[in-house]
Amino acid sequence: MSQVNLVNKSFCLEQICESNYLKFLRLIPDLYQIKTSAIGLFPNKPSLHLKIIERTAYTLTVQLTHCFMDTPDELIEPAVKIRLYVDAKLAEVLRDHSRTDVFKAISDAGQSKKIMDYKWSLNYFLGKWLDYCLQTDYRFETNIEEIA
Repeated sequence: MSQVNLVNKSFCLEQICESNYLKFLRLIPDLYQIKTSAIGLFPNKPSLHLKIIERTAYTLTVQLTHCFMDTPDELIEPAVKIRLYVDAKLAEVLRDHSRTDVFKAISDAGQSKKIMDYKWSLNYFLGKWLDYCLQTDYRFETNIEEIA
């Protein structure tokens, strides 16, 4: 993927995370009512699986992935781990199936440009993938378990 050289990349990253949050809620309107998992379906397309990983008062951490086989454990990609910040209305990618968590990958906080580039590529990908899912018109099941 080519590098984007923006004047204020941190501001643009925030804009992408805001946009991704809105796209996420358009894709899964009942997101905050889902207790553990949900499946998005569209004819002749791989199913889209959502798994709730962690829920706190101000964040929701989820995994979103396509399932390309009949059983969910066989081939799931991109298996993106996303943290949604409810109060700030941001969605930030923490990792995908082929890359490690941002802070494990770049442990030296002094490498801020590398950290920003890494976060940029993950969140830019999420935006494009959410656009694809929205254009494909995936529909998530409406029988949602109540939150305990």
